Amino acid sequence: MSDIGDSLIKQREIAFNVLHPDPDQARAALVLLEGMDGVLELEVAAPDLLRVRYYLLETTLAELEERLTAGGLHLDNGVLSKVRRALYRYTEETQRTNLGCGKGEHNCTEKVFASNYYRREHGCRDDRPDHWRRYL
Repeated sequence: MSDIGDSLIKQREIAFNVLHPDPDQARAALVLLEGMDGVLELEVAAPDLLRVRYYLLETTLAELEERLTAGGLHLDNGVLSKVRRALYRYTEETQRTNLGCGKGEHNCTEKVFASNYYRREHGCRDDRPDHWRRYL
């Protein structure tokens, strides 16, 4: 895969609150995230820690966390975890915006490939203005 493709695959750790009634939240999170678009790999590192690899153009950490909290799991709310999550969300949103994915667009893979196609030099362009093309 190219350098830009490698930078779009993210590996994150999602920590859970240890004071939850379910002592093995990571395994429950694995079940909730299995089969989700963009999720490449899931690994339970500890009963309260899940490692996840995902493709940024199809999903984000914010979407994964929203799905987990909607499923009744409690994320770790320590200061370090909050700062880490905020930094990841900011960098992912910035990276997606720079690639042409607007906020709220879940799967923008087609837009990115289309914009790269239009920027690339190739013989499929007609440089004539639109009104000239209609007459020929």
